[in-house]
Amino acid sequence: MAEIGFRADLKLATATLAAIDAACVRHADDGLRPHLGASLIGRECERQLWYVFRWAKLPRHDARMVRLFQRGQREEDVLVGLLRAAGVQVVTIDPDTGRQYSFAACGGHFGGSMDGAATDIPDAPKTWHVLEFKTHSKKSFDELTKIGVAKAKPEHFAQMTCYMGWTGMKRALYVAVCKDDDRLHLERVDFDRDLFDRLILKAARIIEAIEPPPRYSEDPAHFVCKFCDYRDLCHGTSAPLPTCRTCSHSTPERNGTWTCARHQGRVLSVTEQKIGCQAHRIIPVMLANFAEAVDASDADNWVRYRLKDGSGEFVNGAPPDGLESAEIYAAEHKSMLANNLVQTLREQLGARVVA
Repeated sequence: MAEIGFRADLKLATATLAAIDAACVRHADDGLRPHLGASLIGRECERQLWYVFRWAKLPRHDARMVRLFQRGQREEDVLVGLLRAAGVQVVTIDPDTGRQYSFAACGGHFGGSMDGAATDIPDAPKTWHVLEFKTHSKKSFDELTKIGVAKAKPEHFAQMTCYMGWTGMKRALYVAVCKDDDRLHLERVDFDRDLFDRLILKAARIIEAIEPPPRYSEDPAHFVCKFCDYRDLCHGTSAPLPTCRTCSHSTPERNGTWTCARHQGRVLSVTEQKIGCQAHRIIPVMLANFAEAVDASDADNWVRYRLKDGSGEFVNGAPPDGLESAEIYAAEHKSMLANNLVQTLREQLGARVVA
Protein backbone atom coordinates (compact mmCIF):
# COMPACT_ATOMS: atom_id res chain seq x y z
CA MET A 1 0.00 0.00 0.00
CA ALA A 2 1.30 3.44 -0.92
CA GLU A 3 1.99 5.71 1.99
CA ILE A 4 -0.63 8.43 2.44
CA GLY A 5 0.71 11.80 1.40
CA PHE A 6 3.37 10.32 -0.92
CA ARG A 7 3.95 12.90 -3.73
CA ALA A 8 7.00 11.68 -5.63
CA ASP A 9 5.11 11.66 -8.96
CA LEU A 10 3.49 15.08 -8.45
CA LYS A 11 4.06 17.23 -11.52
CA LEU A 12 3.82 20.88 -10.54
CA ALA A 13 3.26 23.39 -13.34
CA THR A 14 5.83 25.78 -11.91
CA ALA A 15 6.55 27.54 -15.21
CA THR A 16 2.85 28.20 -15.75
CA LEU A 17 2.44 29.52 -12.23
CA ALA A 18 5.44 31.81 -12.72
CA ALA A 19 3.90 33.09 -15.97
CA ILE A 20 0.59 33.78 -14.20
CA ASP A 21 2.35 35.62 -11.37
CA ALA A 22 4.34 37.70 -13.82
CA ALA A 23 1.19 38.63 -15.74
CA CYS A 24 -0.59 39.65 -12.53
CA VAL A 25 2.22 42.01 -11.57
CA ARG A 26 2.69 43.31 -15.12
CA HIS A 27 -0.96 44.29 -15.54
CA ALA A 28 -1.48 45.68 -12.04
CA ASP A 29 -2.12 49.38 -11.49
CA ASP A 30 0.99 51.38 -10.53
CA GLY A 31 -0.73 52.49 -7.30
CA LEU A 32 0.02 56.20 -7.81
CA ARG A 33 -3.38 57.81 -7.30
CA PRO A 34 -3.88 61.39 -8.51
CA HIS A 35 -5.64 62.23 -5.25
CA LEU A 36 -5.43 61.37 -1.57
CA GLY A 37 -8.06 58.67 -1.12
CA ALA A 38 -10.90 58.59 1.37
CA SER A 39 -10.06 54.93 1.91
CA LEU A 40 -6.77 55.99 3.52
CA ILE A 41 -7.63 59.17 5.44
CA GLY A 42 -8.46 57.25 8.62
CA ARG A 43 -4.88 56.02 9.00
CA GLU A 44 -3.08 57.17 12.12
CA CYS A 45 0.13 58.54 10.63
CA GLU A 46 -0.17 61.82 8.70
CA ARG A 47 3.43 61.51 7.56
CA GLN A 48 2.61 58.24 5.82
CA LEU A 49 -0.37 59.87 4.09
CA TRP A 50 1.87 62.74 2.96
CA TYR A 51 4.27 60.22 1.43
CA VAL A 52 1.34 58.53 -0.33
CA PHE A 53 0.02 61.83 -1.70
CA ARG A 54 3.50 62.90 -2.79
CA TRP A 55 4.22 59.59 -4.57
CA ALA A 56 7.37 59.21 -2.49
CA LYS A 57 7.58 55.49 -3.18
CA LEU A 58 6.33 53.16 -5.90
CA PRO A 59 4.02 50.63 -4.21
CA ARG A 60 5.29 47.09 -4.70
CA HIS A 61 2.86 44.16 -4.46
CA ASP A 62 3.58 40.56 -5.29
CA ALA A 63 1.21 38.53 -7.47
CA ARG A 64 -0.62 37.05 -4.48
CA MET A 65 -1.45 40.50 -3.11
CA VAL A 66 -2.57 41.70 -6.54
CA ARG A 67 -4.97 38.75 -6.74
CA LEU A 68 -6.25 39.48 -3.25
CA PHE A 69 -7.06 43.07 -4.24
CA GLN A 70 -8.82 41.82 -7.35
CA ARG A 71 -10.79 39.31 -5.31
CA GLY A 72 -12.02 42.08 -3.06
CA GLN A 73 -13.27 43.98 -6.11
CA ARG A 74 -15.05 40.91 -7.50
CA GLU A 75 -16.68 40.25 -4.14
CA GLU A 76 -18.58 43.54 -4.40
CA ASP A 77 -20.78 42.15 -7.19
CA VAL A 78 -21.52 39.05 -5.11
CA LEU A 79 -22.57 41.13 -2.09
CA VAL A 80 -24.70 43.43 -4.22
CA GLY A 81 -26.47 40.32 -5.55
CA LEU A 82 -27.15 39.06 -2.03
CA LEU A 83 -28.62 42.40 -0.95
CA ARG A 84 -30.87 42.58 -3.99
CA ALA A 85 -32.02 39.00 -3.43
CA ALA A 86 -33.04 40.10 0.08
CA GLY A 87 -35.22 42.88 -1.37
CA VAL A 88 -32.78 45.76 -0.83
CA GLN A 89 -32.70 48.45 -3.51
CA VAL A 90 -29.06 49.00 -4.47
CA VAL A 91 -27.57 51.71 -6.69
CA THR A 92 -23.89 51.41 -7.68
CA ILE A 93 -23.56 53.42 -10.90
CA ASP A 94 -23.90 57.15 -11.44
CA PRO A 95 -26.14 57.50 -14.53
CA ASP A 96 -24.40 60.74 -15.49
CA THR A 97 -20.97 59.12 -15.77
CA GLY A 98 -21.61 55.39 -16.12
CA ARG A 99 -19.14 54.81 -13.28
CA GLN A 100 -19.19 54.66 -9.49
CA TYR A 101 -20.31 57.77 -7.67
CA SER A 102 -17.19 59.88 -7.08
CA PHE A 103 -16.65 62.79 -4.71
CA ALA A 104 -13.88 65.31 -4.14
CA ALA A 105 -12.78 67.94 -1.65
CA CYS A 106 -9.75 70.18 -1.12
CA GLY A 107 -10.00 71.42 -4.70
CA GLY A 108 -9.99 67.84 -6.01
CA HIS A 109 -6.84 66.66 -4.23
CA PHE A 110 -8.89 64.55 -1.79
CA GLY A 111 -11.72 62.21 -2.72
CA GLY A 112 -12.98 58.74 -3.40
CA SER A 113 -15.48 56.51 -5.20
CA MET A 114 -18.41 55.13 -3.21
CA ASP A 115 -19.30 51.43 -3.53
CA GLY A 116 -22.98 52.31 -3.70
CA ALA A 117 -26.12 53.36 -1.87
CA ALA A 118 -29.11 51.37 -0.65
CA THR A 119 -32.65 51.75 0.61
CA ASP A 120 -35.44 49.31 1.54
CA ILE A 121 -33.05 47.79 4.08
CA PRO A 122 -35.24 45.64 6.40
CA ASP A 123 -33.76 47.27 9.53
CA ALA A 124 -34.64 50.78 8.25
CA PRO A 125 -36.73 50.57 5.05
CA LYS A 126 -37.17 54.29 4.46
CA THR A 127 -33.56 55.40 5.03
CA TRP A 128 -30.93 55.70 2.35
CA HIS A 129 -27.57 54.24 3.37
CA VAL A 130 -24.06 54.60 2.00
CA LEU A 131 -22.83 51.10 1.10
CA GLU A 132 -19.34 49.92 1.91
CA PHE A 133 -18.15 46.40 1.05
CA LYS A 134 -15.03 44.82 2.56
CA THR A 135 -13.41 41.38 2.67
CA HIS A 136 -11.63 40.14 5.81
CA SER A 137 -9.36 37.35 6.92
CA LYS A 138 -10.73 35.14 9.70
CA LYS A 139 -8.71 36.94 12.38
CA SER A 140 -9.81 40.36 11.18
CA PHE A 141 -13.43 39.25 10.82
CA ASP A 142 -13.56 37.78 14.33
CA GLU A 143 -12.32 41.06 15.80
CA LEU A 144 -14.83 43.00 13.72
CA THR A 145 -17.77 40.97 15.02
CA LYS A 146 -16.61 41.48 18.62
CA ILE A 147 -15.99 45.23 18.75
CA GLY A 148 -17.56 46.70 15.61
CA VAL A 149 -16.20 48.56 12.61
CA ALA A 150 -15.47 51.89 14.36
CA LYS A 151 -12.91 50.27 16.66
CA ALA A 152 -11.79 47.30 14.58
CA LYS A 153 -11.38 49.17 11.29
CA PRO A 154 -11.21 52.94 11.86
CA GLU A 155 -10.01 53.44 8.26
CA HIS A 156 -13.23 51.90 6.96
CA PHE A 157 -15.29 53.93 9.44
CA ALA A 158 -13.59 57.14 8.30
CA GLN A 159 -14.17 56.22 4.66
CA MET A 160 -17.91 55.78 5.24
CA THR A 161 -18.00 59.03 7.21
CA CYS A 162 -16.59 60.88 4.21
CA TYR A 163 -19.18 59.42 1.86
CA MET A 164 -22.00 60.23 4.26
CA GLY A 165 -20.75 63.78 4.56
CA TRP A 166 -20.44 64.24 0.80
CA THR A 167 -23.83 62.69 -0.05
CA GLY A 168 -25.83 64.07 2.87
CA MET A 169 -26.89 60.58 3.98
CA LYS A 170 -27.03 60.02 7.74
CA ARG A 171 -26.48 56.26 7.72
CA ALA A 172 -24.13 53.73 6.17
CA LEU A 173 -24.38 49.97 5.83
CA TYR A 174 -21.09 48.16 6.29
CA VAL A 175 -21.13 44.76 4.60
CA ALA A 176 -18.20 42.51 5.45
CA VAL A 177 -17.44 38.96 4.33
CA CYS A 178 -14.96 36.51 5.82
CA LYS A 179 -12.81 35.09 3.02
CA ASP A 180 -12.16 31.89 5.00
CA ASP A 181 -15.71 30.70 5.60
CA ASP A 182 -18.11 33.15 3.88
CA ARG A 183 -19.61 34.50 7.11
CA LEU A 184 -21.24 37.90 6.76
CA HIS A 185 -21.26 40.86 9.12
CA LEU A 186 -23.67 43.73 8.42
CA GLU A 187 -23.50 46.85 10.58
CA ARG A 188 -25.39 50.14 10.40
CA VAL A 189 -23.27 53.23 11.05
CA ASP A 190 -24.44 56.72 12.09
CA PHE A 191 -23.00 59.87 10.55
CA ASP A 192 -20.59 61.80 12.78
CA ARG A 193 -20.44 65.42 11.62
CA ASP A 194 -17.55 66.31 13.93
CA LEU A 195 -15.44 63.42 12.62
CA PHE A 196 -16.23 64.38 9.02
CA ASP A 197 -15.09 67.97 9.60
CA ARG A 198 -11.89 66.74 11.26
CA LEU A 199 -11.15 64.38 8.36
CA ILE A 200 -11.53 67.18 5.81
CA LEU A 201 -9.19 69.40 7.85
CA LYS A 202 -6.74 66.51 8.14
CA ALA A 203 -6.74 65.98 4.38
CA ALA A 204 -6.21 69.71 3.74
CA ARG A 205 -3.37 69.80 6.27
CA ILE A 206 -1.58 66.92 4.53
CA ILE A 207 -2.13 68.27 1.02
CA GLU A 208 -0.93 71.77 1.89
CA ALA A 209 2.14 70.62 3.86
CA ILE A 210 5.37 71.63 2.12
CA GLU A 211 7.40 69.16 4.19
CA PRO A 212 6.58 65.78 5.74
CA PRO A 213 4.52 66.01 8.95
CA PRO A 214 6.12 64.70 12.17
CA ARG A 215 6.67 60.96 12.49
CA TYR A 216 4.03 58.94 14.30
CA SER A 217 6.87 57.61 16.45
CA GLU A 218 10.60 58.19 16.63
CA ASP A 219 11.03 54.47 17.26
CA PRO A 220 11.15 52.51 13.96
CA ALA A 221 10.20 49.39 15.93
CA HIS A 222 6.87 50.92 16.99
CA PHE A 223 4.05 48.72 15.67
CA VAL A 224 2.64 51.51 13.45
CA CYS A 225 6.09 52.11 11.92
CA LYS A 226 7.33 48.52 11.84
CA PHE A 227 4.87 47.41 9.14
CA CYS A 228 4.67 50.70 7.24
CA ASP A 229 5.54 50.62 3.52
CA TYR A 230 7.39 53.93 3.97
CA ARG A 231 9.52 52.85 6.92
CA ASP A 232 12.81 52.94 4.99
CA LEU A 233 12.07 56.44 3.72
CA CYS A 234 10.87 57.75 7.09
CA HIS A 235 13.39 56.11 9.41
CA GLY A 236 16.07 54.80 7.03
CA THR A 237 18.26 56.10 4.24
CA SER A 238 16.03 55.58 1.21
CA ALA A 239 15.52 58.53 -1.13
CA PRO A 240 12.12 59.38 -2.63
CA LEU A 241 10.85 58.32 -6.04
CA PRO A 242 11.74 61.16 -8.47
CA THR A 243 8.24 62.17 -9.57
CA CYS A 244 7.11 65.77 -9.83
CA ARG A 245 5.43 65.46 -6.44
CA THR A 246 8.75 64.96 -4.63
CA CYS A 247 10.33 67.91 -6.45
CA SER A 248 11.02 71.28 -4.85
CA HIS A 249 9.61 73.06 -7.89
CA SER A 250 6.08 71.58 -7.87
CA THR A 251 3.02 72.79 -5.97
CA PRO A 252 -0.47 71.31 -5.43
CA GLU A 253 -2.80 74.18 -6.32
CA ARG A 254 -6.17 74.91 -4.72
CA ASN A 255 -7.99 74.05 -7.96
CA GLY A 256 -6.78 70.45 -7.85
CA THR A 257 -3.89 70.83 -10.30
CA TRP A 258 -0.12 70.61 -9.87
CA THR A 259 2.13 73.33 -11.28
CA CYS A 260 5.89 73.61 -11.85
CA ALA A 261 7.76 76.79 -10.95
CA ARG A 262 10.73 75.67 -13.03
CA HIS A 263 8.48 75.64 -16.11
CA GLN A 264 6.86 79.04 -15.54
CA GLY A 265 3.97 77.69 -13.48
CA ARG A 266 2.74 75.32 -16.17
CA VAL A 267 0.01 72.87 -15.13
CA LEU A 268 1.34 69.30 -15.15
CA SER A 269 -0.68 66.34 -16.40
CA VAL A 270 -0.80 63.18 -14.29
CA THR A 271 1.43 61.44 -16.82
CA GLU A 272 3.97 64.26 -16.67
CA GLN A 273 3.93 64.14 -12.87
CA LYS A 274 4.81 60.45 -12.89
CA ILE A 275 7.64 60.82 -15.40
CA GLY A 276 9.22 63.98 -13.97
CA CYS A 277 12.08 65.72 -15.78
CA GLN A 278 15.83 66.35 -15.53
CA ALA A 279 15.20 69.58 -13.63
CA HIS A 280 13.82 67.52 -10.71
CA ARG A 281 15.39 68.48 -7.39
CA ILE A 282 14.42 66.47 -4.33
CA ILE A 283 12.71 68.33 -1.49
CA PRO A 284 15.78 68.64 0.79
CA VAL A 285 14.12 67.52 4.01
CA MET A 286 13.30 64.19 2.34
CA LEU A 287 17.04 63.38 2.44
CA ALA A 288 17.53 64.60 6.01
CA ASN A 289 18.05 61.09 7.43
CA PHE A 290 21.42 60.79 5.70
CA ALA A 291 22.37 64.22 4.30
CA GLU A 292 22.26 67.90 5.22
CA ALA A 293 21.77 70.67 2.65
CA VAL A 294 24.74 73.08 2.95
CA ASP A 295 24.45 75.26 -0.16
CA ALA A 296 22.15 75.88 -3.12
CA SER A 297 21.62 77.92 -6.27
CA ASP A 298 18.09 78.59 -7.43
CA ALA A 299 19.34 80.18 -10.66
CA ASP A 300 21.47 77.17 -11.59
CA ASN A 301 19.09 74.67 -9.99
CA TRP A 302 21.37 72.70 -7.70
CA VAL A 303 21.59 71.79 -4.01
CA ARG A 304 24.79 70.69 -2.28
CA TYR A 305 24.55 68.12 0.52
CA ARG A 306 26.96 66.86 3.16
CA LEU A 307 26.57 63.21 4.11
CA LYS A 308 25.95 62.78 7.82
CA ASP A 309 28.32 59.83 8.04
CA GLY A 310 31.19 62.23 7.22
CA SER A 311 32.10 60.50 3.94
CA GLY A 312 31.83 63.62 1.81
CA GLU A 313 29.50 65.86 -0.19
CA PHE A 314 27.38 65.51 -3.32
CA VAL A 315 25.26 67.80 -5.49
CA ASN A 316 21.70 67.21 -6.65
CA GLY A 317 21.99 69.00 -9.98
CA ALA A 318 22.71 68.66 -13.68
CA PRO A 319 25.27 66.03 -14.77
CA PRO A 320 28.16 65.51 -14.95
CA ASP A 321 29.02 67.56 -11.85
CA GLY A 322 25.66 67.02 -10.20
CA LEU A 323 23.69 63.87 -9.55
CA GLU A 324 20.22 63.55 -11.04
CA SER A 325 17.48 62.79 -8.53
CA ALA A 326 17.05 59.37 -10.14
CA GLU A 327 20.67 58.55 -9.28
CA ILE A 328 20.23 59.54 -5.64
CA TYR A 329 17.08 57.38 -5.55
CA ALA A 330 18.92 54.42 -7.12
CA ALA A 331 21.98 54.47 -4.84
CA GLU A 332 21.53 51.69 -2.28
CA HIS A 333 24.57 52.79 -0.27
CA LYS A 334 24.43 56.56 0.01
CA SER A 335 28.17 56.91 0.64
CA MET A 336 28.73 56.17 -3.06
CA LEU A 337 27.09 59.53 -3.86
CA ALA A 338 30.28 61.24 -2.65
CA ASN A 339 32.69 58.59 -3.93
CA ASN A 340 35.51 60.09 -6.06
CA LEU A 341 35.76 57.05 -8.34
CA VAL A 342 32.03 57.12 -9.04
CA GLN A 343 32.22 60.82 -9.85
CA THR A 344 35.22 60.30 -12.15
CA LEU A 345 33.36 57.59 -14.08
CA ARG A 346 30.36 59.87 -14.40
CA GLU A 347 32.45 62.77 -15.70
CA GLN A 348 34.78 60.89 -18.05
CA LEU A 349 32.53 58.09 -19.31
CA GLY A 350 29.06 59.58 -18.91
CA ALA A 351 28.22 56.83 -16.43
CA ARG A 352 25.13 57.09 -14.20
CA VAL A 353 24.16 55.52 -10.88
CA VAL A 354 21.39 53.00 -11.49
CA ALA A 355 19.51 50.51 -9.34
